[in-house]
Amino acid sequence: MSILLEISNLGVQFGTESTIMKVIRGLSFTLKQGETLGLVGESGSGKTVSALSVLRLLPSPAGKIYSGKVLFEGIDLLTLSEEEMRKIRGKKISMVFQDPMASLNPVQKIGMQVGEGLGVHLGLGRNQIKEQTRQLLAMVGMPSPRIQMDSYPHHLSGGMRQRALIAMALACKPKLLIADEPTTALDVTMQAKIMELTKSLREQSGMSILWISHDLGVVAGLADRVAIMYAGAIVEEASVRDIYQQPRHPYTIGLLRSIPQLKHKLPDRLPSIKGSPPDIADILPSQCAFYDRCDYRLDICMNESPPLRSIKGSRKVACFLDITR
Repeated sequence: MSILLEISNLGVQFGTESTIMKVIRGLSFTLKQGETLGLVGESGSGKTVSALSVLRLLPSPAGKIYSGKVLFEGIDLLTLSEEEMRKIRGKKISMVFQDPMASLNPVQKIGMQVGEGLGVHLGLGRNQIKEQTRQLLAMVGMPSPRIQMDSYPHHLSGGMRQRALIAMALACKPKLLIADEPTTALDVTMQAKIMELTKSLREQSGMSILWISHDLGVVAGLADRVAIMYAGAIVEEASVRDIYQQPRHPYTIGLLRSIPQLKHKLPDRLPSIKGSPPDIADILPSQCAFYDRCDYRLDICMNESPPLRSIKGSRKVACFLDITR
């Protein structure tokens, strides 16, 4: 499979002239055509900022990309004009956001919002847009799609609103779908339905998916590969099987240990990673960002930040130790 998206040494900062925080530090990963990559990390690790950077949707002027490349089909999106980016957003790259209620316009009907891209990007007429919108809503499992087209967001349940967002994102048959924790606010049953829907749509269309989550359990059932993110950088990247069976970074090991194992009797207290995620403003470029919380730290970790290096085939890890569990 050829590479669809390649992010290389991406750096993003927020702040003013007097105070600058580098929230993304040298982020690099690739996504192949037809592949699903799970981007996993704690809240505040930079997952959503990374996604917004791909689409050039960072809040301005506070947010700024200060380094790196974002290659989509071989073209660096960071060099395109705003007009050129508008032709890509929604047509070639679409995004499903975490909170459907905040993402949908509360005073516009669902049908109008889902069908807007069909007119803007594909130039369809009114009747064509109406029929295509009905088909899209039916495709994502929306009950009574003709009726729901005339509904407002507050008339729908959380799961139905999320389906409407997915229909909106898929309207123009994008090559890349970015899903930013789309199941977080849903109950377990609806989470499973949305995941099955996503897998089915990927198989039908052949699109690539960047699935952002803090839930390793969700990613296990959906992704082909997983990239673990910590404090604005990738610390480990591997196939789903390798990540879950033999994690190599201390942070990944800690995350997996904290997941309840149903096949074993639950302990009185689940293992946890000591300490708290670092304040982005306090991270030293000459020190491993995970140093204060790491059970495997070495002296070198205090004075040098480990690079993301390749080990054993396509696996990558940012650690000076070769840890096996």
